[in-house]
Amino acid sequence: MVTTTKIADEMALWNAFRGGDHEAFTTIYRSYVNLLYNYSISITQDRELIKDCLHDLFVELWKNHQNLGETTSIRYYLMASIKRKLVRHLENQQRQTQHHESYYVEYPDIVGSHENRLVACEEEKQFQQVLNESFRFLTKRQREALSLKFFHDMDTEQISSKMNINPQSVYNLIFGALKTLKQHLSAEHQMALA
Repeated sequence: MVTTTKIADEMALWNAFRGGDHEAFTTIYRSYVNLLYNYSISITQDRELIKDCLHDLFVELWKNHQNLGETTSIRYYLMASIKRKLVRHLENQQRQTQHHESYYVEYPDIVGSHENRLVACEEEKQFQQVLNESFRFLTKRQREALSLKFFHDMDTEQISSKMNINPQSVYNLIFGALKTLKQHLSAEHQMALA
């Protein structure tokens, strides 16, 4: 049974965090990150997506701490937040998959025979796998910059503002990330990127 004292303690911790207390934020992170990770596994098995979404969630929480509302349960607030974030990403992935599938249906002459489509799909999957594996060589900041640039269509100024760094640092992060990716992709896949 949840006691009134526990609720009061949670509210005090949350309100301290909302007031800009970095120690309170760190306590919230340490107390809930593993629970959120395990909860997220029940939504998707994509561990990299989970890690990225958790990273994004806590970055956004800190950036927006002054605008957050009150809560009597930090746990349920964070669980609802990570669920929304994961579902949004998964729906986006689903839409992209459906878009690719509908392209093949709408333009069969361009795409070619069924066998060619299967080969093309398999090559695309292999390339995606190699690309995903190459991402582990990037820092979190590099992954964040690439994501904002190429998946969220943000320009340098927007990325600079979102990541709270100067535009030159954005260029450095993206350039460094692309250089690292190229080093870890095979020559064949590099040609596909060119």
